[in-house]
Amino acid sequence: MSTDVSAEKPVAAGGASRAWGSVSHYLNRAGILIPFLLLFLVLSLTSEPFATKANLLLILEQQSSALIIAAAMTLVLVSGGIDLSVGAVWGFAAVTAAHFGLETDPAFAMLLGIGAGTLVGLVNGIVTSVFKINALIATLAMTFIVNGASGLVSNGQLLNLFGKPDFGELAGSHFLTVKTMIWTMVAAVVVMGLLLSTTTAGRYMYAAGGNAQAARLAGVRVDAVRILAFVVSGTAAGLAGVLDTSNGLSASVQITANDNLTFTVLAGVVIGGTSILGGEGAVWKSVVGVLFIALIDNGWSLLQNDPLWEPIIVGALMLAAVAFDSFSRGLLRPGAAVKQLAHGLRRGPR
Repeated sequence: MSTDVSAEKPVAAGGASRAWGSVSHYLNRAGILIPFLLLFLVLSLTSEPFATKANLLLILEQQSSALIIAAAMTLVLVSGGIDLSVGAVWGFAAVTAAHFGLETDPAFAMLLGIGAGTLVGLVNGIVTSVFKINALIATLAMTFIVNGASGLVSNGQLLNLFGKPDFGELAGSHFLTVKTMIWTMVAAVVVMGLLLSTTTAGRYMYAAGGNAQAARLAGVRVDAVRILAFVVSGTAAGLAGVLDTSNGLSASVQITANDNLTFTVLAGVVIGGTSILGGEGAVWKSVVGVLFIALIDNGWSLLQNDPLWEPIIVGALMLAAVAFDSFSRGLLRPGAAVKQLAHGLRRGPR
């Protein structure tokens, strides 16, 4: 008696497809977390001081500013914008707080620094949303303007606050053996994460970034939502700048450091899986993305490897992490690239 196996093939194929879909779903939810945990495990096994409390707290302290700004940048990207001025705003808030901290009450000076960031964020939001200027161009131009303003405020000099020890209380004091700078970062990140994931404003940000036209037809005030995202971004950058000034009791115009911070934040957010096209992302993933880069840098130093190789390795690991994220979201499937190439060769030039 013959057996017809042709009818079983679609069933088997369907089962394989469902199995792949289930695996892809869980990988998508994990995203950058899996490469991060693998890197953490490798460094823990290869470097004795890596997993110590002192080293891990040092990483969090060094990355506090980047983490705060990355959380806010996630909101901007999700809503369909981009903010290249965050590094400049961070520096502007730092020198503003330091300038007024030399003459006034520390708390008031800090509020002025954070407020300066909020103001720049508001201007960015209005320029990009109301006047419809491309966010990439608008915030890049704002970077030059804000860097120039920082130079005017500081007169191009280092602002030293060592004679104002009270200014260091915001970041330099301790609670449960952990610096308040880290606690402030955690609180800020949690608030922005909840804003994006649990509030109506957060849902509107996803809608605005996913399909602005459809969101408008559904009654979403897209311009207002994007302005809110930019205001949060400016405020976060201002808070980060004030924290660093409080932690180091000094501030100065550092354009290179500003640019490096912007790059680190954008790289971490994108590695975390937030789409630069809008409508997709999560604050916790951006946090893991920034920490992923931080672990590479910290582990490289602890292992005393040749620093000349570090940028190459960092770039390669970043590409691997993004490729893994794309694979987990189904954008890269086994054999898909080969099939696409073969299809193109069959069609020939058009």
